[in-house]
Amino acid sequence: ITLEDGKLLAGAMVPLISNTFDGKALELDGEGVAFADGAFYVIGSHGHPRDKDHELDPTNDAERIAAHIAAASQIAKVTINTGGKATVETTLSLAKAVQGQPDLGDLAGKRLDENGVTIEGIAIKDGQLFAGFRGPLLPGGHAAVLAVSLEGLATGGDLKSKVFKLPLGEGIGIRDLARDGDRILVLAGPGPDTAGAYTIFSWDGAGETVASLVSLTDIPDAGDTRKAEVILPLADKKFLILFDGEKEGSALAITLP
Repeated sequence: ITLEDGKLLAGAMVPLISNTFDGKALELDGEGVAFADGAFYVIGSHGHPRDKDHELDPTNDAERIAAHIAAASQIAKVTINTGGKATVETTLSLAKAVQGQPDLGDLAGKRLDENGVTIEGIAIKDGQLFAGFRGPLLPGGHAAVLAVSLEGLATGGDLKSKVFKLPLGEGIGIRDLARDGDRILVLAGPGPDTAGAYTIFSWDGAGETVASLVSLTDIPDAGDTRKAEVILPLADKKFLILFDGEKEGSALAITLP
């Protein structure tokens, strides 16, 4: 996508994964994008496939569920070469790092409505990849961010994994992360599939303290009934918000304090 004043111009499609099950293509369930050192990193949810009506049986559909989770448990590294051609690598995953964390591992593979693992945001800062979790929701109104060494992730070396527990509020998870200079913006909203308040926080990526910047309730045309899904820093304290389930994301430009 090329961003121009008042326009989002779509370019060529870039296939990210080739996973299949029973002859049908599976989705990455891509939930976030970050850019660092000339490459885009597109992260999958690393979670159970969406199944609101519980049509997937844990026993009878175990292979199908596992295939969906495997497809979603990838990070596609996309490099745009000279001439605009894209090269895609899909050897990166946070699955083992998630399994190794006490607050996350036991909930990996569970449904979203069972407080299962679902990644919804990614940011890269100071050589670390930060993955923000919509679920599980942690006790005390905290949401999880898993930080790993980007070099360790790429080389199979020490990931230096660490979980940050951010105090975003009871029932509130992370819906997106975005690097903005020396800080990370946290777009927070309801963990479950329910309406509720969405807030943008500022976080330094080092401690477990966040500062509330603005509630989307106070932004005209944003409100609490829309599901804010993406935050994209622009310039001059302006940011783009995109909404889930709306035509072309219904891009809304806002200015933060």
